[in-house]
Amino acid sequence: METVTLDAVDRGLVHALQIDGRASFRTVAEVLGVSENTVARRYRRLRSAGVLRVVGVVNGVALGHSSWALRLQCTPDAAGAVAAALAARHDTSYVHLLSGGTEISCNVQSPSAAERDALLLHKLPRTSRVTAVSAHLLLRATALPAAWPGAAWLSEEQAGRLRPAPVAPVAAVAEPVALDGQDRVVLELLARDGRAGYRELAAAAGSADSTVKRRLDALRRSGVLGYALDLSPAALGFPTEARLWMSVRPSGLLQVAQAMAEHPEVCFAALCTGPSNLVAAVNCRDADDLCRYFTERVATLDAVRSVESAPVIRTLKRTGTAGIPASR
Repeated sequence: METVTLDAVDRGLVHALQIDGRASFRTVAEVLGVSENTVARRYRRLRSAGVLRVVGVVNGVALGHSSWALRLQCTPDAAGAVAAALAARHDTSYVHLLSGGTEISCNVQSPSAAERDALLLHKLPRTSRVTAVSAHLLLRATALPAAWPGAAWLSEEQAGRLRPAPVAPVAAVAEPVALDGQDRVVLELLARDGRAGYRELAAAAGSADSTVKRRLDALRRSGVLGYALDLSPAALGFPTEARLWMSVRPSGLLQVAQAMAEHPEVCFAALCTGPSNLVAAVNCRDADDLCRYFTERVATLDAVRSVESAPVIRTLKRTGTAGIPASR
């Protein structure tokens, strides 16, 4: 990724795409008060520099999948290769190398018990260079990267003009949504480029533009499909990232998780199974900022019994697919 300094227009564009990754350049330009050509040119510049991209993200919960947070300990010579293999999988996201480079964390969405067991009980344990695997079933998220306030730049009035129609709560969906072959082709392309045109998507799916648009709109309204901004926090001035595993008194677990969702440093927080029953990710400006987070914010949460933290030293994948050239 090139080093790029973001100005006010860039920051407005970043926030606009965080709100709605499929917002038209014309709409974004009207909100920012610049020309449509300026917005398009800025987006192409940032994407070609590897600073950002928009990706289509499938909400596995709406499809009946289970979500897991994994921690892996590896031999020193193997962590990079194991992390790269995990990043190449279609069912992983947020693959990080942690601490001294021997620990990996990632999220996994398992469509079935068989696929879950194949990864957790067979494939990973049989890799000799993986020395330990810990899997935490994610029960309820209270903070998600798509709403991280570190990307905020626009006024509330400007942001309101960009917000898409609300999606149906997953709990309100009676049955998991079923995807067909055309859906999967289109969703795979969107995982590479969330702003791919309907003509390109339709050609790949062997369908009409209007049919693909209607289907994607329906999947978005149902909560199956969302659009995420794949952006390193470092580009916004937050180069210090860490993963936290917290042990919280059960009677205060939900309250702590909800409180952490209000912390501007927190981009992800979720209740989970295991000795550490709350997992979180934080973005800070530097080590001092991270220290203040622990001593001034986490320290005030009385139900927290213990905190284990690990700094992110390298990110191999955030969301979407890994290793896609930044060409658009």
